[in-house]
Amino acid sequence: MSPAMSHAGIGMTSARTRDRLVQRLREQGITNLKVLERIRTVPRHIFVDEALASRAYEDTALPIGWGQTISQPYIVAKMTEALIAGPALRKVLEVGTGCGYQTAVLAPLVATLYSVERIAPLVKRARERVRSLDINNVRFKHGDGMKGWSTQAPFDGILAAAAPLTIPETLVEQLAIGGRLIVPVGPEGQQQLLRITRREAGLHREVLGTVSFVPLLAGLG
Repeated sequence: MSPAMSHAGIGMTSARTRDRLVQRLREQGITNLKVLERIRTVPRHIFVDEALASRAYEDTALPIGWGQTISQPYIVAKMTEALIAGPALRKVLEVGTGCGYQTAVLAPLVATLYSVERIAPLVKRARERVRSLDINNVRFKHGDGMKGWSTQAPFDGILAAAAPLTIPETLVEQLAIGGRLIVPVGPEGQQQLLRITRREAGLHREVLGTVSFVPLLAGLG
């Protein structure tokens, strides 16, 4: 099925189905209207395998192959909301493109999004699907997300869609002063979602909740 055809979708993509998902996110505490509208309008079903398309608008993570998952819509919304809270973001780095769903939700809310993924087939697929949505402000790279994207640093914001055991110093160093890093940190079963703000005087750390992500791995897949 081509991206253009799949956007039309079937009953699973009805406005009522998406509205129910958005209402659930509201009930869970998501308040940013721009974020909620992105969740409502991005066709999540094109980012999952056709066999799982009927579950695309459930508030749950789903497998996308290569040991990776598409994140739960609530987590995508929470991370996006935490990242964009504050001054407008000009340059943002996404670590872990995955299937491209988080990319598609976030990209229109920032000026330019740089997205790094270590698994080459995922980069190709994400690029195709994001561009099929007429989102043209994303630069993709097959690379080691633990290293960030040094040639484009500093970034006003960084969002990591996989969990390192500790806060990666390399990513912190690529933050602009005033920049925000949203990252799940810790071993499986003990992960916390953090917002790290880089200030002149040092780092300000906030705990945003308990989460469960695949590990952030070094190297290329």
